[in-house]
Amino acid sequence: MAPTASSSAVTRNALVILAVIVGGAALAWLANILTPLALAMFLSVMIDGFARVLEHRLPGVSRRAALPLAIVLSLAMFGGSAFFVAENAAGFASQLVAYTPKLNGLIARAATMVGVDAPVTISTLIQKLDPAQYVGVVAKALQDFLSTASFVLVYAGFIIASRRTFERKLVAMFPTREERQDAVAAFLRIRDGMEQYLWVQTITGAMVAVASFVAMLAVGLDDAAFWAFLIFIVCYIPVVGGFLGIVAPPVFALLQFDTIWPAVILFVVLNLVGVVVGNFIYPRMQGRSLNIDPVVVLLALAFWGAIWGVAGAFLSTPLTVMLMVILAQFEGTRWIAILLSADGAPQHLKEARPDVPPDAGRQPKAPVKPRAAAAAQSGAKSTGKSGARRPAHG
Repeated sequence: MAPTASSSAVTRNALVILAVIVGGAALAWLANILTPLALAMFLSVMIDGFARVLEHRLPGVSRRAALPLAIVLSLAMFGGSAFFVAENAAGFASQLVAYTPKLNGLIARAATMVGVDAPVTISTLIQKLDPAQYVGVVAKALQDFLSTASFVLVYAGFIIASRRTFERKLVAMFPTREERQDAVAAFLRIRDGMEQYLWVQTITGAMVAVASFVAMLAVGLDDAAFWAFLIFIVCYIPVVGGFLGIVAPPVFALLQFDTIWPAVILFVVLNLVGVVVGNFIYPRMQGRSLNIDPVVVLLALAFWGAIWGVAGAFLSTPLTVMLMVILAQFEGTRWIAILLSADGAPQHLKEARPDVPPDAGRQPKAPVKPRAAAAAQSGAKSTGKSGARRPAHG
């Protein structure tokens, strides 16, 4: 007896769910190997998108020169960022130590408000924590970070160097021209979706960082430039990054100033900046390019953060974008893309015009005839009066 359509769909969906569970377990098990590779792919996409922006914005830059220029500029920016952090981190840490008496006073006042007679102090907490026992953990974490960064750079170099051979691999993988075109179009949509997300996050993060820097400079907060840089970095982490960027500077303003008004002003201004950027600028720039449900963003942050740590938190939304674009390409997995989407209509991910520079926005795609109709029309043109169609050769 032949299986019914409903039983076949149930079997397929069950296999998809099992594949997701097994895939998640494999991702967690191979985290040490896959995390540098994922970060390298993330970095390669950033550099490739930057190259296309340079080609699009600078008239004198050709396609051949755009990629080397993007690599050089990216290395200069990353190197400058590392130097900036190294120069300011020591001063920032020393100021935290100087704020210890003020923090003790705030803890004492808070304890009095809740009825605690003998509140703990920062010195007592430090003694209980015994920082000496964490020196080895910190050193190991720093060593792991440097090792991961080295692997990321090596992987990214190989990925960028081998991008020219991608077409030859596609020719070997797919025998017909139509299959190759579909595969290239799907790959370009995945890349464009990730590039668009990175572009929007970078521009909106820069807007938030600049506005926050002006506000912090106006109230006289110490290390305003360093705080602005941290706010720009955490903007790549959904939800959590925005919360930290709004709350952390006012808390340190409470430690620095004798009155609460600078902290109140900072809190109000940073919230206002977040509301304007998050509710007006970000949606207009993003448009329908991502179309991810906010609940899915939170779940992705929790999932990727649990299996890959901080790197997973940074990559949670780009990886979800990539997964959603892939799932939208096939009818068998389109239902998962529908669940992940914000409006239940992920079809535009399949029909999006590929190979658009990330700074060009998401222009509406011109209507395209269905494949069957286009094939029929092409067949009609290629037939003679006898109606015999010429054979197609991939």
